[in-house]
Amino acid sequence: MRTSYKGFRALFVHAHPDDETINNGATMALYAALGAQVTLITCTRGEEGEILTPELSHLSSAQTDALGPHREIELANAMNALGIKDFRFLAQGARTYRDSGMMGTDPNDRPDVFWQADLEEAADYLVKVIEEVKPHILITYDEIGGYGHPDHIQAHRVAMRASEKSKWQIQKIYWNTIPKSIIAESMEKLKEIGSDFFGAENVDEIAFAKADEFIDALVDGNSYVEQKMAAMKAHHTQISLDGPFFALSDNLGLQVWGNEFYTLVKGEKAAPFDEAGHESDLFAGVIA
Repeated sequence: MRTSYKGFRALFVHAHPDDETINNGATMALYAALGAQVTLITCTRGEEGEILTPELSHLSSAQTDALGPHREIELANAMNALGIKDFRFLAQGARTYRDSGMMGTDPNDRPDVFWQADLEEAADYLVKVIEEVKPHILITYDEIGGYGHPDHIQAHRVAMRASEKSKWQIQKIYWNTIPKSIIAESMEKLKEIGSDFFGAENVDEIAFAKADEFIDALVDGNSYVEQKMAAMKAHHTQISLDGPFFALSDNLGLQVWGNEFYTLVKGEKAAPFDEAGHESDLFAGVIA
């Protein structure tokens, strides 16, 4: 790792507020602290999210439908915890893409949801950001959006299409991923405390658990894991303090959130490498 990333630029594209913190919080905090320009684009405001804070249940889409504005505040607080200054919603100021809900649910069919967005139009909004920010690296989801949520899939499609359409050439593109070995260990620990968080009997049933050989990069963000945990707490309607996310760190240690894994889909792997042959720096080989 460099001691300074001044002049280096990273773009993260996510579907809902909280996705960025869960997937990339330590990575974002690390690079921002070391001087990189970190930009986050969030595609929806998460209006259909399940509310885990009982006293805020009235914000749900079935009641006052006020969860979206509340999650905007949560996102701002989370970004403050991570030290991120540049965070925006896709098409901000032009239009609002609404949360599509889980796959197969009624909100999928609303004309204003992100799942129904015209791909080229949505990509064009992101192209404007890319050509303004000029990121060296792009981080987003894989082709199934991690676990199959329509907005995650659409965020992947929009990010990849925008990277193709932009005149600015992004040097490296990474997809978020989690190795099977980590998921398997997490499942066992959660079973010990009676949690069925993953909703599966074994790791092979989990779509987002990738074979370890598909892991190209591992960012050690453990020096910034406290900032990540603070950001997770900021998303309090979505992440319960006594829920499985914090149970993972209680039972596996904070490194379960400090280590973040990636698959490289554009660009070449470059040193430095860890003992397992993973890149340890997403900017490795980048010409700034």
